[in-house]
Amino acid sequence: MTDQAPTAHDTAHDPDCIFCKITAGQIPSRKVYEDEELFAFHDIRPAAPVHFLIVPKKHIPSMAQVTQADEALLGKIMALAPRLALEQGCNPYPDGGFRTVVNTGTEGGQEVHHLHIHVLGGPRPWKHG
Repeated sequence: MTDQAPTAHDTAHDPDCIFCKITAGQIPSRKVYEDEELFAFHDIRPAAPVHFLIVPKKHIPSMAQVTQADEALLGKIMALAPRLALEQGCNPYPDGGFRTVVNTGTEGGQEVHHLHIHVLGGPRPWKHG
């Protein structure tokens, strides 16, 4: 990976973004996990018995704006998802498991334009998918 100049989303927070407000503690949520870079919380409209979101604290509007500078952050999210899924009640692989979903853009089903990864699991059938 080569060094790149910081992009606008490296430290930016959108004051109108609901997920920026949640990660900053301005809007309450049912927190699952938090560290210096990431925040995870339960979805307010769960589509599965286990359904939470993992979001970066920095405002990245969607996967379409991810750059090479975000590789480590995305890797951290994907490595964290299995641990949190088990902690939140998903059964272990291979008989259990979970789904990760990233909606990108309006046509991709994205409703909040702040990058977020849905983690869904638990006994099927689920409401969606």
